[in-house]
Parts: sequence; structure tokens; C-alpha cells
Amino acid sequence: MFSYRTEFALKEIMSSGGAEDDIPQGERKTVTDFCYLLDKSKQLFNGLRDLPQYGQKQWQSYFGRTFDVYTKLWKFQQQHRLRTSETSYLNEAFSFYSAIRQRSYYSQVNKEDRPELVVKKLRYYARFIVVCLLLNKMDVVKDLVKELSDEIEDYTHRFNTEDQVEWNLVLQEVAAFIEADPVMVLNDDNTIVITSNRLAETGAPLLEQGMIVGQLSLADALIIGNCNNQVKFSELTVDMFRMLQALEREPMNLASQMNKPGMQESADKPTRRENPHKYLLYKPTFSQLYTFLAASFKELPANSVLLIYLSATGVFPTGRSDSEGPYDFGGVLTNSNRDIINGDAIHKRNQSHKEMHCLHPGDLYPFTRKPLFIIVDSSNSVAYKNFTNLFGQPLVCLLSPTAYPKALQDQSQRGSLFTLFLNNPLMAFLFVSGLSSMRRGLWEKCQEYLRKINRDIAQLLTHSRSIDQAFLQFFGDEFLRLLLTRFIFCSATMRMHKIFRETRNYPESYPQLPRDETVENPHLQKHILELASILDVRNVFLESTIDDY
Repeated sequence: MFSYRTEFALKEIMSSGGAEDDIPQGERKTVTDFCYLLDKSKQLFNGLRDLPQYGQKQWQSYFGRTFDVYTKLWKFQQQHRLRTSETSYLNEAFSFYSAIRQRSYYSQVNKEDRPELVVKKLRYYARFIVVCLLLNKMDVVKDLVKELSDEIEDYTHRFNTEDQVEWNLVLQEVAAFIEADPVMVLNDDNTIVITSNRLAETGAPLLEQGMIVGQLSLADALIIGNCNNQVKFSELTVDMFRMLQALEREPMNLASQMNKPGMQESADKPTRRENPHKYLLYKPTFSQLYTFLAASFKELPANSVLLIYLSATGVFPTGRSDSEGPYDFGGVLTNSNRDIINGDAIHKRNQSHKEMHCLHPGDLYPFTRKPLFIIVDSSNSVAYKNFTNLFGQPLVCLLSPTAYPKALQDQSQRGSLFTLFLNNPLMAFLFVSGLSSMRRGLWEKCQEYLRKINRDIAQLLTHSRSIDQAFLQFFGDEFLRLLLTRFIFCSATMRMHKIFRETRNYPESYPQLPRDETVENPHLQKHILELASILDVRNVFLESTIDDY
């Protein structure tokens, strides 16, 4: 059920200037109807308190009316999932939190001797920081972190509470989160340029005439993070944050679009672009993960795709097995902290048994009855190479390297290199090339060249005669198309890099891609060398094709 704070936020947003211009008329009515039902339900519920506490019959009609309104409110929420995966609403949240800050809503809190009120203020700062991080408003984040630091210092000085360590940890987490990107883009005055990694209008390569692809669309995504010691803020790891951004479009101001010359109200009205619905699961237990997976599978619309992103510690098989089934290769770790059996947490197991706190490839078999797109970033990602497509539905697994070269500085705490390639391929390319900063002009030139590379990769895929049709079935969706082209760029880059020399250093996929037509294609290799030349780092890549080394 929506809280009173949510109701206040909705009304504040609707009444504030600027933010309401981004809300289409239909959605404004949705918010108004919701607030009406919420007010009505509160009135009836409060009315129950005034009834006499004796007798039976006089209660029945009031209970019935109250229950009916709450039922309508619940159904309304199910039908209108407000703010679900819609990046435009982040701007509304930012407007709301900014209004609180500008109006000094919490200014009197520090004058009162009530630590619980100060904690509310600290939580407000933490939530505001999350919104700003999602909107890439790093300048505001830095200001908020400074203010939060001062507030925490005052809080710990005035009150001897047990949560001082936790709040200082929050500061450390957000500071590490901000510094996670390995490369800085700089203006001429050395100020940092904030780059956005959401899908822009020209982000994914366009489908050209003659490209035969499927009509599936990405509807749901489970983003799961369970890596040990990875930088996080709140319950969002760096990898989860990057994948979240890769599956969202840039927020679009509908009001400004409608004000363009020649734009008519009806026929020319811009189509509202939907993002896939996303579940963010930080260190879930197996039962929690499976519950969300089953719910997403059940609600998946026709001709839609479910994406599962796993960023997790690898679980390897113990002992030898006579078989090579979907439970014999290990998988990725799930959280065991809350899985209790017979009153005790399970820490030990028989060597002949399979790891129970693990998502095995076989655990995903039931969900391959519908189109499934899997990304695994783990030290045991190759366990998911041993899939069998039992039901003939489109199924693709993109798998990270299981190890990185020792010569490459360990950046695992600041996020995985593989996920960075899927989120921001140019930044990943700069990192493996040994660059830590670059000027904005050169960055934009390289981004333009990278868009050309993506267009050529799209042609390689769609013109291939031996590629598995599953890849083409997913290629019609913009998000999946971009992920596939970035995956091939990542794999081709690593195969040409001088220090990536072991097989385990390369990404893999199920089904396998035809190497000579994709990741080892000479045309693509020339592109990578040209990009390296633009950056003056050609010396870190092999000059010859893969057949020569």
C-alpha cells in the first residue's frame, strides 16, 4: 500500500511548477484518482473508530464499505504501477527532494533534542543522493555528501547513539561509489564531464533495410548483485547500477516535444517510450530470487523477453561427477544468511551433494519456456555455457571472462570490466588501454567512431549465414541489440589485446557465435586498431589477425 509520504509526494509534485509539465494528461488523471481513493479509504477507516464497541450488526455495513474502497485502491495500484521503471519520474522525485532542501523543511530539527528526527533528516539525504546518482547529477551529489557529512558529525556529537558507525559507513560507501569509474572525461578547464550511459535516440544501431530480425521486445529484467566486497550504496552495487542504466532510456521531456513547431495533439503526438520493468535484488536468497523470477515469468506479456542479469561470486563443483548435467558445473552464489532449515543455518554439506545456495543452470530450465536473455558476470560464468534449449524458445547467454590478466590492475571492487563494456564500452576500452583521463573533444570523436563500429557489427550479425537464429530473434529490440553489439565489441577487443592471452580471459556465449564472422572478423579488427590509433594506444594491441597469434 502507498504510504502517506507517497501521497504527500504525489500532491507536492502535482502542485509544483515545472515537474507537472512532464506528465501527460492521462497520467495526471491517474494520480488524481489515486489520491481520491486514498483519501476516501482513510476517511472510512478513521470512521470505524467512532463506532460503538458493542453489538455486531451496526459494524457490518461500515466494514463492507471500507473493505470495498481498499479493494478498489489495491486494484488501482495493480493496474497503474506508478513510477515503475520510468526514468522521467526520477525528475519528479528530484524536484520533490529539491523543494524540501530549498524550503529548509528540516531546518528546525537540529534545535530539538530528538535523535529520531535527526535520523529522518539523514535518511532524506541518503534517498536524495540515490536519486541524484541515478540522474548523474554528480555536482549535486557532492554537495549533498558534504551536507550529510556535516549532519552526521553534528548527530554523533550531540547524541551518543549506536548507529554512528553505520552512518559513517554510508558516507564511505557513497564516496567509493562516486569514484568507481576508472576514467575521467575532462573539459578544457579540467572540470569533470558527467557522461550518461542510458539509451539515447541514436544509441542503438538502426535496423537497415534487408535486416531480418525478430519482433520480440524486452519487457522484464531481473538485476541481481551478489559479489563479495564490491562497492555499493544502499542496496545497489556498481555492477547493478551500470546494468540498470544500460536498460533505461534517456528521460524525455514530453512537454517540450509537444511544443515543437508543427506537432499536432493527436496524430503527431510522440509515442511514450517504455523501459523494461526491473527488479533489483541485492544478495537475495535462492527462494527470494526464484520467487521474483517466477512472478516475472508469469506476468511476461506475449512476444516479450525476460532478461536475467547475474553479477555474483562463482560457485564451483566439488569432487568429480560421472555425469555432465545442468547441476554438475556449479553456478553463482545466492545468499545463505536467511535460509534456515530446522532452525539452524546450513554451513556444511556432504561433498557428494550439490551446493544448495547456488543458482545452477538447471534452475533456469523451467523459465526457458519463454524467450530468455541471460547475462552472467562471474568467475564461474562458463557453467551457463552448458545449457540445453528444451522448449525451442529463443535463448541466449552472454558470459563474462572467468579471469582477467594479472597485468591488469585489479578493479573488481569498483565493478566488473565485462559489465563496464556492456554499460560504457568506450570507458572500458580506455581502461584496458591504460588511459585514466581524456579531453571531451577526443571523447566525443571516439564515441562517434564507436557508433560506426556498432553499425558494422549489426551488419555482421544480420548478414551472417551461420549465426544461431536466437541472436536474430532478440535483435529487433533496441536494448538487446545494443547489448549484443557491445558484447561482440568487448570480445573482439579482448582477443586483440596483447595481455589477454588465455581462453579464460575471453567472453563466451550460448549458443556460440561464429567467430570468423563476428568476434574475429578482420573488418572489425581493423576498426579496433583504428580506434586505438585515434587514442594513440595502438601499441597495446596485436597488429595481425587472430590467425597469426
